[in-house]
Amino acid sequence: MKKIGIVGGGQLGKMITQEAKKMGMSVYVIDPTEKSPAGQIADYQIVADYKDEKAIKKLGSMVDVLTFEIELANSKVLEDLQKKGVSVHPSPKTLDIIKDKLKQKQFLRKAGIPVADFVQVESEKDILNVVKKFKYPVLLKARFDAYDGRGNAVIYNQRDIKKGLTKLKGRKLYIEKFVPFKKELAVMVVRSTKGEIAVYPVVETIHRDNICHIVKVPAPVPSEVSKKAQRLAQKTMKYLRGAGVFGIEMFYSQKGEVFINEIAPRVHNSGHYSIEASITSQFEQHLRAITGLPLGSTKLKVPASVMINILGNRQGEAKVNGLEKALKIEGVSVHIYGKKETRPERKMGHITVIDETIDKAYKKAIAARRYISI
Repeated sequence: MKKIGIVGGGQLGKMITQEAKKMGMSVYVIDPTEKSPAGQIADYQIVADYKDEKAIKKLGSMVDVLTFEIELANSKVLEDLQKKGVSVHPSPKTLDIIKDKLKQKQFLRKAGIPVADFVQVESEKDILNVVKKFKYPVLLKARFDAYDGRGNAVIYNQRDIKKGLTKLKGRKLYIEKFVPFKKELAVMVVRSTKGEIAVYPVVETIHRDNICHIVKVPAPVPSEVSKKAQRLAQKTMKYLRGAGVFGIEMFYSQKGEVFINEIAPRVHNSGHYSIEASITSQFEQHLRAITGLPLGSTKLKVPASVMINILGNRQGEAKVNGLEKALKIEGVSVHIYGKKETRPERKMGHITVIDETIDKAYKKAIAARRYISI
């Protein structure tokens, strides 16, 4: 029986653990929160920070394969463990590149992969100089520990610069040129320890306040755009080391071009639909990839699917309401992550709908979401 170690015990770790249990694997996780979502069902949880060197080394000594579900993981410690013979996937070197968003952009540009223009900045003066070239609006982004909109600020005018610098005070920053886009897209791509690569269908992601809100599968774009996005995802994988699932977010521009926005070296929100809609879910696929098993089919087993996130809208103890009404809708599946406390914009769960068309699935997803509150 394979022993899987996961740095991070959030919802991604939980869904990996659920699949691991189906496959007869045992799971050990690190998370700073007692009874984390993954910790509730894993065989063992170490209560410690994602960067805790001692805890990560302990985890490495307990398992056959070490992986992570959050970019906050300590890449240096993981690299040291890998050098000592511990199987770590994806590669800690890849994590080290991707967790620094500026470094990630530099890496992609050097590889000849299309990204929006970007410049490192440190002050209001730097930003004003960049705006002369890029023009408003621009995106001010934190280089580290930035996810779900917590590290982004859109700069529409000079007044927004001070607001953005206040929001991101004390963090290393860079500016990214705004790409006018028709749609935001994403592709889940996976590589196994044996070098096998598989690509999932292209999806459309709809964001609200820089947080993924809705995912539509397959993406309602021309087939040539989907093919271009999948080819770009495959090309990107040539430069990323290690096995596992990678979430690659993209822009489909007004000019018909496809750019890489960001990469996540892990299972990703835009792939949650795969639990109900794909032959092989992204979570099962990740386990297959890091343990050297054959990769599963990435084909959809239904014509269409829509996923909608359940975000917290208050501060306090998490209590789920409306589940009975939501589940009366045909084709609806509800996932509640088991987080003990809710707060505004925190990901507390998601809803997936499968149906004959995206429009039908979308209407059901919106209706089900109205019933659910946490």
